[in-house]
Amino acid sequence: MRRERLQRLAPTVAVVLVALLAGLSLGTGLLIIQHFQADATATSRLYSGVFAGLNNPRSGGEVDALLRLGEQVRALGLPLVVTDRSGKVTAAANLPFDAPLDDPRLLAYVARLDRQNPPIVDEAVGTVHYGPLPAQRNLTALAVLQALTIVVMVAVAVFAYRSAMAAQRDRLWVAMAREAAHQMGTPLTSLQGWIERVRSRPTPPPDLADHLSADAERLERVARRFERIGNPARREPIGLGALADRVAGYFRPRLPRRANPIELRLEAPGMGPLVEGDPVLLEWALESLVKNAIDALQGRSGTIILRVGAQQGMGEVRVMDDGPGVPKDIRRTLFEPGFTTKRGGWGIGLALSRRVVEDAHEGALVLEPSEKGACFLMRIPLAESAA
Repeated sequence: MRRERLQRLAPTVAVVLVALLAGLSLGTGLLIIQHFQADATATSRLYSGVFAGLNNPRSGGEVDALLRLGEQVRALGLPLVVTDRSGKVTAAANLPFDAPLDDPRLLAYVARLDRQNPPIVDEAVGTVHYGPLPAQRNLTALAVLQALTIVVMVAVAVFAYRSAMAAQRDRLWVAMAREAAHQMGTPLTSLQGWIERVRSRPTPPPDLADHLSADAERLERVARRFERIGNPARREPIGLGALADRVAGYFRPRLPRRANPIELRLEAPGMGPLVEGDPVLLEWALESLVKNAIDALQGRSGTIILRVGAQQGMGEVRVMDDGPGVPKDIRRTLFEPGFTTKRGGWGIGLALSRRVVEDAHEGALVLEPSEKGACFLMRIPLAESAA
């Protein structure tokens, strides 16, 4: 519950942090501009005072000019402390505290200024110890705030990413549980029906063993599929043509033939091309794509084509249908776990197919642009002997 609240707040926090960072950047820029403007003004005044003192014909004009220069330097806000050769403080300006020149705190402040900037030694004046301008201190504070804001933004982004991944895993597990129940439900229902039939008849039907064997084989097949999900995919040579032929052979007897018939065609160059992978998982992924195409044609007649080929070191299987196609507004979320447009659907087929193809086999599963219907392309690296 707490995680869900944080997930809902994450976008708002991100927007606030972005606005804060933008405000800090704008404030930093304005302070820099003001600093340069003030620096240019102060420098111009200093030069003006120097030239005025040099060109003043009145006796004592130089002294007056120097006094004015001292006041202008004091007005800059630059902390200054002047010491003689013995280390005694002889002058000070813009101190952060009020104190006479013989106050011991001044010597501690001198050491602090020297850590910030190296002192300037002048034989005639002594040693000048100085600190940062007020604008420099403000810019430093803004830079620290910017850095902290960026750190918080990165933390929020990491949290949002991890939360999204956790939510995706949760949706996948829920969808997997539903898919497992669905996959096992059909053969279990069939077995239950045969059991009831045996109970109601004194002698079992002659074909009972065949039907029970088929249902048991189906259950074993489902168990093998789910067993492989959590384990590394096996690697053995697989002919994509043979794989597509098995999938087509499984679906053809189950397609509607009278009302709104659906035709399933296979276009494959024999049993190849050869890829390396897990036949159980790849067959499951291809079945999900074909099932998705059949669902897209529900309520209408149409054609599904399985086209097998190879290109650029990759074996390819295209699953094409002439149904209504995939709307543009859902293409970005089409492969997300739990997403479905079918009433009562679980949204596991395409997500599972992509995981099998891309994560387990380092391939690619994409929705290709098509003028009519939908076209899903599954690409698997060719076996070394076939590459």
